[in-house]
Amino acid sequence: GRCRLLCKPSALAQHLVRSLGRSAALRGGPWPWPRWPRLQMLQQLLQPPEPEPAVARELLQMPDAGLVALDWLVGPGGAAGGGGSSPVLLLIPNAAGKVTGGLLQLGLRALERGFIPVVFNRRGHNGCPLTTPRLQPFGDPRDLREAITYLRCRHPCAPLLAVSEGSGSGLLLAYLGESGSSSRLAAAACISPIFRGRDWFESGMPWLYEWPLLLHLKQGLSRYSRSLAEVVDMEKLLRSRSLRDLEETLFCGSKPHPTSWETYWDRNEPLRDADEAAVPVLCLCSADDPVRGAAARSLPLELFRTSPYFFLLLTPHGGHCGFPQREPGRCWGHEAVLEYFRAMAEFLRAEERRKGLPRAR
Repeated sequence: GRCRLLCKPSALAQHLVRSLGRSAALRGGPWPWPRWPRLQMLQQLLQPPEPEPAVARELLQMPDAGLVALDWLVGPGGAAGGGGSSPVLLLIPNAAGKVTGGLLQLGLRALERGFIPVVFNRRGHNGCPLTTPRLQPFGDPRDLREAITYLRCRHPCAPLLAVSEGSGSGLLLAYLGESGSSSRLAAAACISPIFRGRDWFESGMPWLYEWPLLLHLKQGLSRYSRSLAEVVDMEKLLRSRSLRDLEETLFCGSKPHPTSWETYWDRNEPLRDADEAAVPVLCLCSADDPVRGAAARSLPLELFRTSPYFFLLLTPHGGHCGFPQREPGRCWGHEAVLEYFRAMAEFLRAEERRKGLPRAR
């Protein structure tokens, strides 16, 4: 329909054009609220999924004794996903750790199609205990790398896939760049990603988005005020009036290791090592995204023109992680992402047959 796929020409790109072109989710038609992207954003943040998924939590200890949480979606009736060779889909929430109804809805759709969905929760986020006075910076993929290594050990025969939502894409993009061909992922997708972290924090966001996330972060951090007081000025932190103030206080004003705002972003920009990425990544973006900012300055179009691994599916409407369909609770963006993963698996199987390669273990 009105979607465009921007990418470097390749056999994989041609296959994606054919596959996504056949997808019923991308055939256009009337969309609800086409001119109200902020309402779409609010729906995505506030509307709970139906039915509510059951979750089995697993805590994973990091080398420094910190904890991250893996929430396995097992369905409303306790039904688990597919068998040992079924794809494992790692869901990465936004940078505030807010597991939105939209992300859970994507997990349910994946569960229905035989995936094994699991949500990655950073330290101190979404009820994950904070056992060390250290949180995860915006683009520091070390904890994510440990989690993916664990998933590979637990499901050695299953393809590993990852999808991130909003500002959580900064973590996934940083991981793909740092890991290169050793990422252990077969494919990845980013829904309404934030590509330029520093610009995003400095530009500010619509208060409809910023204030709920700021309050969500403060509520979570206040639970650990005593332990965090050893390394950060908690009084100043809880007085923060923007996400930038909170990020700068939390990670640049550390008492043991203070650093500058510039140095922090040298280490945490999502695309700092994008040239090293060696995994196909679909970035689903809307031109009217009120959170990411104007497309002309916030989309790295040159990256999609030159890298064979980055694909930009650009739509005129959809807001920030919204992409609603007329049917309540449905998101055509989720259908596009799942169709992309299906097309990637199909392409890789065809390449293995063509080259006579053994299936990767």
